[in-house]
Amino acid sequence: MIDHTHDPGLTSWIDSANDPATDFPPQNLPLGVFRHAGSSEGRSGVAIGTMIVDLMEARRLELLDGEAARIAAACGDALNVLMSLGPGASSALRRQLSELVRADTERGNRAAAVADHLLVAQRDAVMQLPAHIGDYTDFYASIDHATNVGSMMRPDNPLLPNYKWVPIGYHGRASSIVPSGTPVRRPRGQIHSEQVNAPSFSPSQRLDYELEIGLFVGQGNSLGTPIGIHDAGSHIFGLCLLNDWSARDIQVWEYQPLGPFLSKSSATSVSPWIVTCEALAPFRAPARERPGDDPQPLPYLDDPKDREQGAFDITLEVYLQSRDMRARGMAPQRLSQSRFTTMYWTAAQLIAHHTSNGCNLRPGDLLGSGTVSGASREARGCLLELTWRGSEPVTLASGETRRFLEDGDVVTLRGFCERPGYRRIGFGECTGEILTADN
Repeated sequence: MIDHTHDPGLTSWIDSANDPATDFPPQNLPLGVFRHAGSSEGRSGVAIGTMIVDLMEARRLELLDGEAARIAAACGDALNVLMSLGPGASSALRRQLSELVRADTERGNRAAAVADHLLVAQRDAVMQLPAHIGDYTDFYASIDHATNVGSMMRPDNPLLPNYKWVPIGYHGRASSIVPSGTPVRRPRGQIHSEQVNAPSFSPSQRLDYELEIGLFVGQGNSLGTPIGIHDAGSHIFGLCLLNDWSARDIQVWEYQPLGPFLSKSSATSVSPWIVTCEALAPFRAPARERPGDDPQPLPYLDDPKDREQGAFDITLEVYLQSRDMRARGMAPQRLSQSRFTTMYWTAAQLIAHHTSNGCNLRPGDLLGSGTVSGASREARGCLLELTWRGSEPVTLASGETRRFLEDGDVVTLRGFCERPGYRRIGFGECTGEILTADN
């Protein structure tokens, strides 16, 4: 629900949080896990401007009380416990954190007096994964992306018959999910060329990024007990940026008949800060309207409330900076901009479908939305689409061209929400540099 924590007039005693350009004003308060440089101890924190509020210190300094203090004590080096407690717990913590960072509250005055103990500069922190991720499922929820990719493979029949009936997904690899900033090694794999009969085992030459949103599961469900579409939204704890790195030449050889495998499991990058559903309340939007000749969702995937506000209005961007661009002092170049409101399936529908057979989700599980693409070329969320399978290379400001990613390329995903009457909030960045394949 929208409440006083979303008031656009809120200001903070932390000056950088009042910068109109910051992703992390007092109205956001995303949660993550960090450690001090040189330390192995993970600590839960809240991003505010260019700083981090250390939740363990906030509790020790008695700046949090009651339920919020108990929650902070339970967070430690992962947010799974908080996620398991449901929306009421995260809302209670948000309310006290809002008071703690504000310039006009007694709790904020006490916090400002001990700022040297409470705050850590983000530049001095090493970010970690925000939760212990037990399972990871990646979906295919953008019809524009599915249509584009299908057109390359099946020009006369881009979408398979099931697409408009069922949210398509595959089970990913949780062990290779890494926090933003972790370098990504170019994978090796079996690659088949139409010119030869046998595949070769070699480094991928068609390595790609995929612009996605990650959904962290809050409260889970018992095995054998589906989550109904009416309740599915309350099982989403928060959102992050996600880059599902994809080796397209490995993928095209291996994906039939069971789908992606080694082409996707070498690395998946996530942004370190989880923007909670409470923070995103002002930016809910109607689900994408389906054309009259499209089938309507089956009853277990259909809910009036989800149709009215099941989407999140998030602007998403992809930037690329080559090694040569960095050497010449050139800024990263924006390759695309898209909107999360264009997705064919909502987040709640993904949860409801995932559990419809009784599959149990657990706190901290991660769901990927699939590549977020729009109808225009500028809204395509991966190089496979943007260069149309390499046939239409992208020209960079340095004069270089890209069909797929080269060694030394740094890919950065960014996302933000803005709406009249509310403060702009953002997701930070999700970055990764491509390293040469291991010999």
